[in-house]
Amino acid sequence: MGLEERVTDLERRLAELERPEGGGGEGVSSEQGGAGPESPVREGFWALEGFKEQLAQAGSGAREGGVLFTGAVGLPTGERYEWQYGELTDHLIQADWSDRADAFAALGHPVRLRLLREILTGRRTAAELTGLDGLGTTGQTYHHLRQLTAAGWLHSTARGRYEVPPSRVVPLLVALTLTTAP
Repeated sequence: MGLEERVTDLERRLAELERPEGGGGEGVSSEQGGAGPESPVREGFWALEGFKEQLAQAGSGAREGGVLFTGAVGLPTGERYEWQYGELTDHLIQADWSDRADAFAALGHPVRLRLLREILTGRRTAAELTGLDGLGTTGQTYHHLRQLTAAGWLHSTARGRYEVPPSRVVPLLVALTLTTAP
């Protein structure tokens, strides 16, 4: 492993350690997969039942329920992420949703989605990304990279390398899954 790859790996590990642990109950999941109509994983609502048990133990503040998403992800690059996040319904309903619009808007363009996929599969440098066919001019590609970075879907290093922050890998894949969910 070269020096640049080692530094990038250290930056990724540092980002994982610095990830905020409060508020929404995020953390590492010990269970893998999810149940769906075509899923080869355990049948039933096993993740949901465990979440409901935690809500019941939390008491009256959790009476309205909540939302949980989780994932164990292995990328083609060899990186692995296990992550979960839960939020109480009343916190979600009372939150200011307008501050989340930029994150959604950043995902609302085919070029940006392709850039994210390319980065997750190993194309990380600006030179690799701007050289891809079908993304427009170099300036347009940089514009999309800036929007993804500003919205938190990408992190840029000083050496012109991009990565999806570890705390955003599973949420990105959840967002994509939501577009195909029944």
